Amino acid sequence: MTLATDLLVTLAYGVVGIVLMGIGYVLVDVATPGRLHELIWVDRNRNAALLLASNLLGVGTIVVAAIVGSEDNFVTGIIGCAAYGILGLLIMAAAFLLLDLATPGRLGEILVDPEPHPAVWVSAVIHLAAGAVVAAAIS
Repeated sequence: MTLATDLLVTLAYGVVGIVLMGIGYVLVDVATPGRLHELIWVDRNRNAALLLASNLLGVGTIVVAAIVGSEDNFVTGIIGCAAYGILGLLIMAAAFLLLDLATPGRLGEILVDPEPHPAVWVSAVIHLAAGAVVAAAIS
């Protein structure tokens, strides 16, 4: 490959990664009460920020694994990256819903409480673990 081709491939993977992270942002926003951008950037809610950051890192882990597993086949790699990313987001959302069912109260409300709450760490680890599981399944 030439430098120009490598740069275009990198750009394409970057765009897919950003789109997947955008979808992850929307899913976290839907799962939690209030507007996520206000909770994090206006109210400086650390619980909401940790929840979102763990989701984005989980998605990023999946994207990296999909790129590494693409074996230099761009078409297969970019399709796999998008497909595994969507699957990972669905698994993260399912894990969040299961945790919500298994815990008292509404998990989304707990996770955006202005006071630090240990439940956010559990939810964050679920996002990271789900991303790692999908990433490991790729290779």
